[in-house]
Amino acid sequence: MTSFRDLHQPGNPFILANAWDVGSAKMLAGLGAQAIATSSAAHAFTLGRPDLGHVTRDEALAHAQELISAVDVPVSGDFENGFGDDPETCAETVRLAGEIGLAGISIEDMALPAATPYDFDLAVERIQAAAAAARALPNDFVLVARADGVMHGAYDIDEALRRLQAYEQVGADCLYVPMTASFDDLARVCAATKLPVNGLAAGPYARVSRAKFAKIGVARISLGAALAQVTHRVIFDAAKAMFEQGDFTPLTHSISGNVVDDLLSALPRGSNGIS
Repeated sequence: MTSFRDLHQPGNPFILANAWDVGSAKMLAGLGAQAIATSSAAHAFTLGRPDLGHVTRDEALAHAQELISAVDVPVSGDFENGFGDDPETCAETVRLAGEIGLAGISIEDMALPAATPYDFDLAVERIQAAAAAARALPNDFVLVARADGVMHGAYDIDEALRRLQAYEQVGADCLYVPMTASFDDLARVCAATKLPVNGLAAGPYARVSRAKFAKIGVARISLGAALAQVTHRVIFDAAKAMFEQGDFTPLTHSISGNVVDDLLSALPRGSNGIS
């Protein structure tokens, strides 16, 4: 099986499928996902909480461990800001993630739950500490450094590039600027580094094909909470029709339970004697 790191090929991006529970992880893996990721927002939805800083590290680790046990593909963690402001906390988060068998995690540069970026020097120190912890793990571990200030309107693409170049210098393995203002800006990110770059298929970028992401050099395409939000869209539309109009026809647009059963019945290789 190709290692998680080796899946990251600039110009030949794999789809990192963000799941939100064991069922969605097993379905995605069964349908061909080469790797699974958690989604901080989608996980928060399952707990009845909003996104950004409302899930604890222990909860995120337990959730990730459930997904790891359910599938036979690498699992990466969307671990927000590393669950703490200081570099030592980021390093500890990496160590704990490695211990449960995660193939990697991403760390943002925002002081959650506020949409405020860390000062440049602290942001770099946090990634440096996380990278050192990753290199000390017994197993290979892909550390993704995120520059989230663009998405939150806290800084521009030039500042994002300055941060990414510093993250690369201190040991990040992959770089990520969610929701750049334009596709050209995402191309600038790819051109500014030799590291793999994560693209996000969400919002306006859900209309961008894999081939177009590949053309600018993206190495992996994550979904964030987009797939979970599509699911919630179905719930929302069906519930509105039922409760406001007494209309149950949205329920006719369903997948066969047998199809779902077949996907959920598949066991990861290595489980119960299967190799």
